[in-house]
Amino acid sequence: MKFDTAYCLSLDAKLSIYDVRDLNFDETMAFDSAKERFQCPNDACRAAFDEGNRLTTFNAKNINYIRTPHFKNQPTTQHIEGCPYVSPKTPGLDAQSVEADDDREEHFPSELLLTRRQYVRKPSDPSKDVEAATRPTSPTLSSHGDNAHSAQDSTPDKTSVFAHPVECFVSNFADKDLLKRKPLKIGEHTAPYASFFKKIEYLQDNKGLIYWGKIKEIKDYTLSFRIDFEAKVWSKHPDEAKKKPYSVTVYLSKKLIDNYRKRKAFLAEIKHAIDSDAPLYCFFYGVTPELKQVPSKKNPEETFGVFSANIENLDHFIIREAPGLAEG
Repeated sequence: MKFDTAYCLSLDAKLSIYDVRDLNFDETMAFDSAKERFQCPNDACRAAFDEGNRLTTFNAKNINYIRTPHFKNQPTTQHIEGCPYVSPKTPGLDAQSVEADDDREEHFPSELLLTRRQYVRKPSDPSKDVEAATRPTSPTLSSHGDNAHSAQDSTPDKTSVFAHPVECFVSNFADKDLLKRKPLKIGEHTAPYASFFKKIEYLQDNKGLIYWGKIKEIKDYTLSFRIDFEAKVWSKHPDEAKKKPYSVTVYLSKKLIDNYRKRKAFLAEIKHAIDSDAPLYCFFYGVTPELKQVPSKKNPEETFGVFSANIENLDHFIIREAPGLAEG
């Protein structure tokens, strides 16, 4: 059985697998999920066993992944009767069925928080790892509770990690009805996942969404990376008779990357994307490409139109493989 929340002993908090991935790559904090101890997020179940009763992770440290990250039981993991995280003993369950189960994120956060979760070390006892984790969100993120089936045992309803809602959208892309039912809120804007994730060619429909599209090319310049999308935006000026196609481009400042808390992982992700022959997709939130006139390289006196934007927050930007999107 897979699930995306677990109790982390060193942080004394329940973390989603996406929190764990974020911490693994964060250069401002010492954290290695391979050395951490994770246990069942059900408080009553966890209290019934010693610290040796642990869970393990899947895709917690892979920078580039296709199959959905998650926690899972080890062969020796025990649960109390009635625990929602117990693995069903299903005779004859084949590897293909297990793999299919791993390919979809089932826990949809209803809100992407724009304030990142903060972890504070306890200075009074330096011999211990991080003792507390705080998040400026709802009480459902508390790591303690007496009710074995309380809201605290379920996956947090909110997340500050962009990869979580992206994975929900990507891994469930074929289930259009599900994406239309699930709501997502970012800032003051709320819409179904199906509407919040907007194809790049329709970026003029609404601002403040998560825009995504297939990458055509990534250019490595002295001061920035430029990402060109395959799809074009059809638009026209007020003085034009009809619409015409415009390219869409986003820029990643190398100065922004150099100051990023996950710099090494991000550069590895970009290098992989540049060298990869696989179809890649880009997702970003926080900026909306606008139509701009830029000088032509062949004739600097001439200009041409392009929808362009500079990425402002790398926490809200992802490049990844997503085979299921090719059919959309």
